[in-house]
Amino acid sequence: MLHVVHHPGYVSPAAPGSSFQFDKYGLVMEALRESGAPFIQHQPEPMPRRWIEAVHDPLYVEEVLSVAVPPDKQRRIGFSITEQTASRAQLAPGGTWAAALLALRHGYAANAAGGSHHALADTGAGYCVFNDLAIAAHRLIAEGHAGRILILDLDVHQGDGTAALTAGRDDIFTLSFHAERNFPARKARSTRDVPLPDGMEDGAYLALLEEVLPPVLAGFAPDLILYQAGVDPHRDDRLGRLALSDAGLRARDRFVAQQARQRGLPLASALGGGYGQDRMAVARRHARSMLTLAETYADTASG
Repeated sequence: MLHVVHHPGYVSPAAPGSSFQFDKYGLVMEALRESGAPFIQHQPEPMPRRWIEAVHDPLYVEEVLSVAVPPDKQRRIGFSITEQTASRAQLAPGGTWAAALLALRHGYAANAAGGSHHALADTGAGYCVFNDLAIAAHRLIAEGHAGRILILDLDVHQGDGTAALTAGRDDIFTLSFHAERNFPARKARSTRDVPLPDGMEDGAYLALLEEVLPPVLAGFAPDLILYQAGVDPHRDDRLGRLALSDAGLRARDRFVAQQARQRGLPLASALGGGYGQDRMAVARRHARSMLTLAETYADTASG
């Protein structure tokens, strides 16, 4: 059974001056219902300010929550910070946190938003305001829910913000597979980076994932995986530079879930990137990702 975290506040009108469409987050839930697969929906609480400030500069947090983000930072984020987008910026980390707690109880759970891996300490970037992955990981460890967390980032873009915000920690391991020539132009240093050439297809991608992920899991021995499950490695993605097929994305997610379940590791996913003119097609990719993860985790458990 899929446990999915969603809040009506994830969906908001496009911010003034931006083409970023927040309706994807509602369409993902529509795609889940359309699939006919059973799921249980959970509603998150906003992440308390003190936990956001444990990772982000308090001055930047104040700018966001008071809707006073300077124009240069709004340009870097890619949309204006309004009361709605500021509220959403607190809800998404709350959702990733809630998904992690559900995963600790049920094995796998998904946040139907989040994966905001470009947000840095004192600014957002690349459609990301607050870094839900870093915030959730920090809080989970601080409150004793986990001792060691792997943040597995398979979005087509490098998780530069997550890497920067967790640098120097030996209890958080960041593993990023990403298109080498894609955004951001200046990469951060993850614990392990796997840069990929443009146009990489299913076979080469999956072979590399199978080569890299198991030794990381064996060597780092996390208690929990936070999975940035962006679907923008898809060959039809508007902002991607890789060439995975629908079958390739499913195989990617099956492998991640199998590796987690075989080791008895809770797995919580965040939505991550996915872009295209046909937003329902993108939403269906996200929905298939969550369903594949849930089904594979359950199948591996029963097997």
